[in-house]
Amino acid sequence: MTKTIPAYQRIKNAILDNIHSGKWQAGNAISTEMALAKEFGVSRMTVNRALKELSEERVLERRQGSGTFVAQQQFNHTFVEVRNIAQDLKSANRDYQAQVVSKRILTAAMLDDELRRKFDINEVAVSSNTNADTTVMDDSTGADSSSDVAVLYEVKIIHFADGQPIQFEERWVDAQKVPEFIEQDFSVVNTSDYLIAKSPLERGSYTIRALAAPDKIAALLQIAPQSPTLVLRRQTYSAGRVLTFVKMWHAGDRYQFSGEL
Repeated sequence: MTKTIPAYQRIKNAILDNIHSGKWQAGNAISTEMALAKEFGVSRMTVNRALKELSEERVLERRQGSGTFVAQQQFNHTFVEVRNIAQDLKSANRDYQAQVVSKRILTAAMLDDELRRKFDINEVAVSSNTNADTTVMDDSTGADSSSDVAVLYEVKIIHFADGQPIQFEERWVDAQKVPEFIEQDFSVVNTSDYLIAKSPLERGSYTIRALAAPDKIAALLQIAPQSPTLVLRRQTYSAGRVLTFVKMWHAGDRYQFSGEL
């Protein structure tokens, strides 16, 4: 049985969709509480809850006597600390480069069980409910995928420090939330920076595991097969749903994670 989305969450999602699409930009006033209550057929108390939560998440700014506005600066930042390997390496005075291995679109039929679970995607629901205007060129084949709906974008990137591969990134992104993601040149644009700029990240979770490198990963990192690697798996959320899921493979003898308590 499909879960019913609470009215306040539907209002939050609609506001975030308007911001993602560019309809409401930083500094713009959004619809009034009364207008939103009428549009969604709910009480002003329900609308107030949605606006209050988005204000606490630093997506909106409420100004007494003036209304509610899209926050000016907070979209370029996030509660979720997303490490940027490009900035980390440059801060350490190391030469940084990125090489895009592949970019492609994924339709619902192409997803494995892990991606279906992560993004809560049902093939039948996507086929019947998604706007079919989402059309992207598959870089790996050059084919126009206009006959299928893009549900996820996949990119694979090798990150280099001083000419040596230090991280292999496998990333999947909700194609409906960030439709222009796949068009970016990720040898120049950092994936995390782009997503933070385009979508407010509400929260995230991650795990780090030590794994032996499979042959393909080892070849990309230029290490021997079955060498130790540190694998960071991270998912971040926007509008209550997973926006992006990423696996970052690090050569074990070239990388370490550290912090302060």
